[in-house]
Amino acid sequence: MRDWMPLFPLQAVLLPGAELPLHIFEERYKEMIREVLEERIEFGVVLATDKGLLNTGCTATIDKVLREYPDGRMDILTTGRRRFEIVRLNEDRAFLQGKIEFFDDEDSAPPPPEVRQQAIAAYNELRSLSSNSPLTATETNESQLSFRLARPVTDLDTRQALLAMRSEGERIRHLASFLPGYLIRERRVQHLKQVAPRNGHGRALAEIE
Repeated sequence: MRDWMPLFPLQAVLLPGAELPLHIFEERYKEMIREVLEERIEFGVVLATDKGLLNTGCTATIDKVLREYPDGRMDILTTGRRRFEIVRLNEDRAFLQGKIEFFDDEDSAPPPPEVRQQAIAAYNELRSLSSNSPLTATETNESQLSFRLARPVTDLDTRQALLAMRSEGERIRHLASFLPGYLIRERRVQHLKQVAPRNGHGRALAEIE
């Protein structure tokens, strides 16, 4: 077992169970991913901001190498696995490594049924914007349903907050409050995308209602 986990700082928040395609092109990350593949280990995905790395991340496993290029670049498909906190950083290698501690939920109390249903309904409406089918009965019974409900959300602050929460009930309540407003914004964005091609007069999108 390795003492240090390879870390991949990204402007993205990986959630448990979510897929994340990656294009590997920097030399240091080519080296890192080769080791991950050879040793069949996880690597950590952490959000990188202007202020530095955030402390909470999620491990990823490589499900498939989609394409390998002659110069060593790779397209890979990864899936989020386990949440962790960084205890210490190590910069001895070309790529960043971390001493980490895994964590999971500490509070198992479920949210009120009506709050849970509100979050599910908002999620299904959000999926309908991209013509995706609603959740199945099996999916709604997942023990950490919140992470599935959060997958379409692109807001990094919200995804990071959910990743750090140690209560499924708290995450569901947060999503039940957040998703309706997010859904309104996404509908507006989709509407603008639909009307923009028909507007040939050079007007700014903000002027189109």
